[in-house]
Amino acid sequence: MIRYDKLWETMKKRGITKYALYKDHHFSKSLIHRLQNNEGVSMNTINTLCNILDCNIEDIATHYKD
Repeated sequence: MIRYDKLWETMKKRGITKYALYKDHHFSKSLIHRLQNNEGVSMNTINTLCNILDCNIEDIATHYKD
């Protein structure tokens, strides 16, 4: 299972809000909802988040064995 708990911490440190992802970076509300609920997202989305937040994948997601 992939969890995105670190994403919200990293966003807070960088001063990026969910609204900024929606308004400034054109993330759909459904994509933000999927991230909030630890549902699957594409590697392109992860790449975009890393670029926006200037961070590594480890700063966004954590893998847990099922």
